[in-house]
Amino acid sequence: MSDTINREYEASLKSIETENYPDQWFYRPIGFRIAKMLCNTKITPNMITVISIFVGAAAGPLFYCNSLLLILLGIVSLVIANILDCVDGQLARLTGIKSEIGRILDGFAGDIWFTLIYVFLALKLKNEYGTGLFFIPAAIAGLSHLVQANITDYYKTLHLLFVSREKGKEFQDLDEVRSQYRKNKSIIGKVLFFFYIGYTSLQESATPKLQRMLKTFRSKYGDDIPEDIRLDFRQRSERLMKRCIDFMTFNGRTFVLFLVVPTGCVWIYFIYEIVVLNVILAISIRKHEKICAKITERVET
Repeated sequence: MSDTINREYEASLKSIETENYPDQWFYRPIGFRIAKMLCNTKITPNMITVISIFVGAAAGPLFYCNSLLLILLGIVSLVIANILDCVDGQLARLTGIKSEIGRILDGFAGDIWFTLIYVFLALKLKNEYGTGLFFIPAAIAGLSHLVQANITDYYKTLHLLFVSREKGKEFQDLDEVRSQYRKNKSIIGKVLFFFYIGYTSLQESATPKLQRMLKTFRSKYGDDIPEDIRLDFRQRSERLMKRCIDFMTFNGRTFVLFLVVPTGCVWIYFIYEIVVLNVILAISIRKHEKICAKITERVET
């Protein structure tokens, strides 16, 4: 890439620090090229998000099939959906066409894909073993996924707050989300913000030491967090993302999903989601809270 293209590519990302390796090497570069082609068209980021929802939703029914070819097509559909998920955000940043509704809708896209995947994997196991009991681990896996994705998104968005004010604009507390809910007049907007209130409430209740750190920063520094503290948090946060948090992203879970589904032993994926990823979630929260406690102690002394 030329220097100009490199700068445009970096501008299309939230931050290179929050991108994991598959995104950096595969999804984001492809997404950037597609977003560049769409910049001067009438296609909006929200249109791309809606298309990605339908493309990703096809994965569930395709994974239900016993044909290896159709299962591989399901994998391809999910990969394409994630590329489109990159495109909508990169297109928004390149064109400046952004909206709170679009950001929330983008976050729900992955939830829709995986909800259907869990339902159809449970149906597949029901047909194979003759019992509907597999809907129980499917439901637990789905709820676990929602919590994991919620906390992961929170940590990554928080990290942007310490990169720069501009990058951190998407980070919102519960009071801000409630205010946007009250101001929004559309029915769709009201519904999306209603669910987003619950989403943000869970994030804050799961991270008490982080909330204390942010409260301390607001009372002592306002919006001007000293650069040395910003850098300290970013370095600690980035290390934790690479070691733990990235396992709970799309790439972390689909690596196992794409290996397991073609074998037919889809119950292995439920174990991975419920046991392995929840253990990683617990470790990530504990380590992140420890980082926040140390930085808070540094500021208060």
